[in-house]
Amino acid sequence: MRLTKYAHSCLRVEHDGGVLVIDPGMFSEPAVALDGADAVLITHEHPDHLDAAAVHRQLARRPFVIHGPASLAGALGDAADVLRPVSAGEAFTAAGIPVRAHGGRHAVIHPDIPVIDNLGYLLNDVVYHPGDALYVPDEVQVDTLFAPIHAPWSKFSEVVDFIRAVAPRRVFALHDALLNDNGYAVLDRQYTALSGSEYQRLEPGSRIDG
Repeated sequence: MRLTKYAHSCLRVEHDGGVLVIDPGMFSEPAVALDGADAVLITHEHPDHLDAAAVHRQLARRPFVIHGPASLAGALGDAADVLRPVSAGEAFTAAGIPVRAHGGRHAVIHPDIPVIDNLGYLLNDVVYHPGDALYVPDEVQVDTLFAPIHAPWSKFSEVVDFIRAVAPRRVFALHDALLNDNGYAVLDRQYTALSGSEYQRLEPGSRIDG
């Protein structure tokens, strides 16, 4: 698999001619990421993970299926007919890539804010994108983890413990669009020192092999 990391929480995965996109949100480059997409995975309905307008525009150019929680239907509006609802524990294939959904619920932001559905996606049993939750997949050795390093719902120590629990060979920063250069410097240094895995933050548009 060839992985392209776009800003914030967006990944593009290319494999055997298929193109899979995860979380094309408003802080990423959704039009670029979605170009030529055969399938899209959405972890949850928040706009930093789902730019519905960008998805609608791309669907008008090229049809594709969207996999994600059933609760996405409202956020997708007129595009809800292309949604294939997915539940935690379900295995399926998207753009020719084996996927298993994990978790089920978004991390708690505040007790006064309702908790919504969230799914993490394990690709080909090696690459894990957890969305907005720190759910550790059972009985699998994740090779490449994309870890949400900063969010209104997160705490640094909890993210470190999540990375350690998943214990990947390498971990890349995810969900970081609300940081400035000062925050990047501090968190990159701390995650490098404490995560227990090979840690790196990729610039938007960087490509790696998965």
